[in-house]
Amino acid sequence: MAHFMHTQAVEKNPPAPSVTAKLLERYCAVRAASEQLCEPLLDDDYCLQSMPDASPPKWHLAHVTWFFETFVLKPYRDGYSGFNPHFDVLFNSYYNGIGEQYPRPKRGLLTRPSVEQVMAWRRHVDAAMVQLLEAADDDALSTLAPLVELGLNHEQQHQELLLMDLKHGWSQNPLDPVYQPQRLPTATKVEPLKWCRFEADAEVAMGHVGSGFAFDNEGPAHLVRSDAFEMADRLITNGEYLAFVEDGGYQQALLWLADGWAQKDIVDRGHPLYWRKDSDGWTEFTLHGRQALDPNRPVLHLSYYEADAYATWAGARLPAESEWERWAGERSDTREDIAAHPVDTTPWCNAWVWTASPYVAYPGFKPAAGAVGEYNGKFMCNQMVLRGGCSISPPGHVRTTYRNFYYPHQQWPFTGLQLARDHG
Repeated sequence: MAHFMHTQAVEKNPPAPSVTAKLLERYCAVRAASEQLCEPLLDDDYCLQSMPDASPPKWHLAHVTWFFETFVLKPYRDGYSGFNPHFDVLFNSYYNGIGEQYPRPKRGLLTRPSVEQVMAWRRHVDAAMVQLLEAADDDALSTLAPLVELGLNHEQQHQELLLMDLKHGWSQNPLDPVYQPQRLPTATKVEPLKWCRFEADAEVAMGHVGSGFAFDNEGPAHLVRSDAFEMADRLITNGEYLAFVEDGGYQQALLWLADGWAQKDIVDRGHPLYWRKDSDGWTEFTLHGRQALDPNRPVLHLSYYEADAYATWAGARLPAESEWERWAGERSDTREDIAAHPVDTTPWCNAWVWTASPYVAYPGFKPAAGAVGEYNGKFMCNQMVLRGGCSISPPGHVRTTYRNFYYPHQQWPFTGLQLARDHG
């Protein structure tokens, strides 16, 4: 028995996996996770596109495959030719340096290729990627590994987008489809807001440093000046936002930025996206189906304009992204899975937080050479930065320097609200 236990101990401590083995393990896990997200779907769901900003699940599965084929296999695997030349256009999202794209608002019309054909393409590309990486020497890996890691993080972004888009599409269905059948647990009663105080500092570090993965827009690291401020310790809840709604917040023009007041589809609705009031009271549509509005859960799906109007009504403001990053400090993402809907109001892994900062380049930013450089840099115009991640953000995608960005009128991301205010 003692000898058997000693043998077990040896087997539990095998040699450290190689760089290639680690990369292949991560590649397979991320690719499998995308398909696992689609397991609750019916065939008809794969082509669902409810608005121009959203994309069908089938398109997401295909586009991330296009990314690996276009940026890794075609340039670096000798003799590789595309699976289908028509896919070069159909599943190119916005890379003008690559070529033409099929119109985004019409992606839901792509009943062909079939789901089976897209899955066959994924298998084809996966097999080629495995062969490429297994044959790569150290020099080749030094080039390939960063591109593959970018592609994997890109696919994880689309995993979040897939659920966002699916939720929006299903919210249009009066049957209130359910993605996650498990019961949504009751939220814990929240405590009154507490405020974290930060003194003025002339040199606050901002931006990504270290060896871990980061998108190009998270750097370069630099110093910024920070005036004294206070940050709320949690997200604003449904109950707190309902008080704004019932106080006529959507009818008070002085609370709203002019561009926000002009967004009549938002203002005239008079409440957040996915909320509904009927004879039984307020409800909200979630990936768990339609639920009674829980006053202790974080409010979700606010536009920047709604978040700003609430902050004005509450006598506060939205934080600058440098303030949010200073508040976040050294927090790290320890989750192992996603949640279809947030349960608590911790401003970390529950709802993206709108900041008052426009999405612009950090000092010294330079996009990567070639078409892959279109990934983030060319969108640095007319959008606002969000921080903190949400419950459907894949593990590893919530870090203090991550800069998400959306147009201020957009509501279908899992966007919430954390307040800041001046101090001193």
